[in-house]
Amino acid sequence: MSHLIHSHLFPNGLALVAEPMEWLESAAFTLLVPVGSAHDPADRSGLSSFVCEMALRGAGERDSRRFIEDLDNLGVERSESVAEAHTRFGGATLAAHLPAALAIFADVVRRPHLPEDQFEASRQVLLQELRAVEDEPAEKVMIELKRRHYPEPWGRPSQGERHALETISLADVREHFRRQYRPNGAILGVAGRFDWPRLRDVVGELFGDWPATGDAKVAAAEARGSSAHFPYDSNQTQIGIAYPSVPYRHPDYFQAWGAVGVLSGGMSARLFTEVRERRGLCYAVYATYHTLLDHGGVFCYAGTSADRAQETLEVTLAELVRLGRGILPEELDRLKARIKSALVMQQESSFSRSGAIARDWYHLGRVRTMDEIEQILAGLSCQSINAYLAEHPPGGFTVVTLGPRELEVPGGVS
Repeated sequence: MSHLIHSHLFPNGLALVAEPMEWLESAAFTLLVPVGSAHDPADRSGLSSFVCEMALRGAGERDSRRFIEDLDNLGVERSESVAEAHTRFGGATLAAHLPAALAIFADVVRRPHLPEDQFEASRQVLLQELRAVEDEPAEKVMIELKRRHYPEPWGRPSQGERHALETISLADVREHFRRQYRPNGAILGVAGRFDWPRLRDVVGELFGDWPATGDAKVAAAEARGSSAHFPYDSNQTQIGIAYPSVPYRHPDYFQAWGAVGVLSGGMSARLFTEVRERRGLCYAVYATYHTLLDHGGVFCYAGTSADRAQETLEVTLAELVRLGRGILPEELDRLKARIKSALVMQQESSFSRSGAIARDWYHLGRVRTMDEIEQILAGLSCQSINAYLAEHPPGGFTVVTLGPRELEVPGGVS
């Protein structure tokens, strides 16, 4: 089912990309503002999340309460998040309400109040989110793993650091907004039912006179890539393993992604079958692919009891190494069945598709149609994936553990 991808680059640098999905009654948008955790000053980790939280507490003619009420009246399902490179604002609603929803979020990114009387409440929300991470050791170990795998500052967590959140001032928030929120480098992805000329005109009216500012360049240091153990008083041990892979825009990305799909992604995948089912070593195990613009990585997790942690680490690493020897036809068949289901679901979700096309534009400077993606995935074969794995076997592992005892990382893998 092929559809024309519309795109328009406004003079101020804002990119609008849109894909019609005429069979839907809804429309969704994903707005990527080019400021994320990598743009936080070293001593103000979490500042971008602080700005995002404050921006939602009133903008334009709306105070905090009216902002929520107007979105509810439009039936907008919204979400927002801060990642390494972007702050993302998204929403889905009936197609007829899309212009009004976009108008509200134009105020959010252009004219937020950043109100003084909401500042301490915002700080407490962010500190509570940080405390929630502290109470989730599995999440904690994966945050530290990403910090060590990627070069600084690309591994910084969006949640920030407690000391930084406690010392950030309102002036810091307002200055960060003034310097970083800009149209040049911003991407607005829209998917669903819409009229393209009208959408382009509406976006031009809402965002076209948003003044561009200078790009904030991020200088990356070398990745730490070092393994580490963090003592934690518990009967359980959390294990995180990462190894480098190619970013999304690399020609071999889908081969690498397919290999990880064999490793993890279903109850018949290798990690679940070997580490959890056959050996009963852990209660949870998975691997996931993560990509930045210029860096990629495979991130693996296993949660286990402290007395079985060493064996869990060794067996999981052995499975990662074994992946380098190739995959089997029956594994590829199961992977393709899961892929087909995922593609069908994405074709039914305007929200999911708006995020995908915005991501494509950021990584590729264009958008892959669903037909193109289906053709790429249909072309995956054991030969193509195994050729990639022969050239790029998993290795160069970073291991982070959290538990009562430090584990021994097998020689030659870290």
